[in-house]
Amino acid sequence: MTTNALPESAPPERKPAAPPARPVNAKRKRRFGSQAATGWLFMAPFAILFIVVFVVPIGVSIRSALFAQKPAGDGLYGGGEIVDTFVGFDNFALALGSDVFWLGMGRVTLYALFQIPVMIVAALGLALLLDSFLVRRPTVFRLAFFLPYAIPGVIAAMMWLYLYTPEVSPFMQLLPEGTDLMGPGTVLLSMSNMTTWTYTGYNMLIFLAALQTVPRELYEAARLDGASGWQIAMKIKVPLVRSAALLAVLLSIIGTVQLFNEPVVMEAANPWMGKAYTPMMLTYNSMMGAISPSGTGPASAYSLLMAAIAGALAIVYALLQRRKGASA
Repeated sequence: MTTNALPESAPPERKPAAPPARPVNAKRKRRFGSQAATGWLFMAPFAILFIVVFVVPIGVSIRSALFAQKPAGDGLYGGGEIVDTFVGFDNFALALGSDVFWLGMGRVTLYALFQIPVMIVAALGLALLLDSFLVRRPTVFRLAFFLPYAIPGVIAAMMWLYLYTPEVSPFMQLLPEGTDLMGPGTVLLSMSNMTTWTYTGYNMLIFLAALQTVPRELYEAARLDGASGWQIAMKIKVPLVRSAALLAVLLSIIGTVQLFNEPVVMEAANPWMGKAYTPMMLTYNSMMGAISPSGTGPASAYSLLMAAIAGALAIVYALLQRRKGASA
């Protein structure tokens, strides 16, 4: 008699064991932490200078624009101790409604429409000349073109004022009698000549630095294809320095709104220009009490409004150039 053996039960399935957790590499973490600390240490001097030179003055200007200097109470003859009084946005409303400020902005706009294109074209031409094989000693010429920028702005303006004065200028004696380069119709052109002479070499270095990054193989290939030097410059070099041109124009726009040295020196010999010929002169003389309203509050409002206008113009120009580059 046989008995049926009971079937053996199948062993339970074993789940694969989870891989052991990797031990944290403490040495690697310490090394990364040390590298990060080293990076912050190298950045610290720049960060400190940026905060002290840029952030703090901007904060002080914003705070100052919200206050005005007013008498603290009823003193003798209606006077009293002058203290800073919170006035909110009154100084900004005053700046926005100032006809003198907007007349000054109109003058610097006319000045920029002539000066910036002339300077940028001249700087690009000099950079192309130095990047070509026509100049045997480019270092000497590069230094000569850049040298006017190294001269302090006030000194350069006084030198040009001497050249514009008919009684003492050897240059004016060569022009027709009665020529006036400091009259109401010519003073902006005279100041444009001053700044073009000063900043053309600076912008030339921006273009020249961009040209130095272009691979020379492109020029050699173009010559092998029969391109002339003029065609290489116009078809290859100029399109490749578009970003440098954008930077140069943006810096020029910001500098135009801040036009100060040249009109101040010219105003010393031409009182008809007034103390508020440009927005920067208006801001400075308002701060020094030479014009009314005066004080740090209105001056700070003028300066912040100038910064906003310069930033808006720079953004508009950059967007237009980007759209133009995308459609090309």
